[in-house]
Amino acid sequence: MSSVVIDCNVLITADGRNDSPKKGCEERCIERLLEIQEYRHTVLWDDAGRIQDEYLGNIPFPHPPGVASRFLLWAWRGNSRRVKITPRHNDDRREDYEEFPDDPDLADFDPSDRKYVAVAIASKENPPILNATDTDWVNDRVALERYVRIESLCL
Repeated sequence: MSSVVIDCNVLITADGRNDSPKKGCEERCIERLLEIQEYRHTVLWDDAGRIQDEYLGNIPFPHPPGVASRFLLWAWRGNSRRVKITPRHNDDRREDYEEFPDDPDLADFDPSDRKYVAVAIASKENPPILNATDTDWVNDRVALERYVRIESLCL
């Protein structure tokens, strides 16, 4: 059984609530989420619940019961694990974590996505981070892949 980190945009896209210009994007996200369930992968998120909070802020839960809310219920029923990450306190108050690489090539990487990278690194399992539509993962892919694996479903 392997682990995976999932950017919230994958769940939003699977629910059909993302206006992705890429044909088949929603279907690829649904297929990947179903595959994760079928092969009983472990969904990783942070110990403070930041990733879960982002999910809950963007996924209508529990109603209407869409692909994303059903997936989250499955994950919460013993198919997930919390990973400890350490907030880095800095003067500009943006989200940052000790586990996030101190790399000048990643200085402008989206602060709200740093938690996913921090969880993947802190897990020490080298799980893929799934992304559907956020271009920051593509724009910084070369630098990010020095530290984590990125699985782009739609870009």
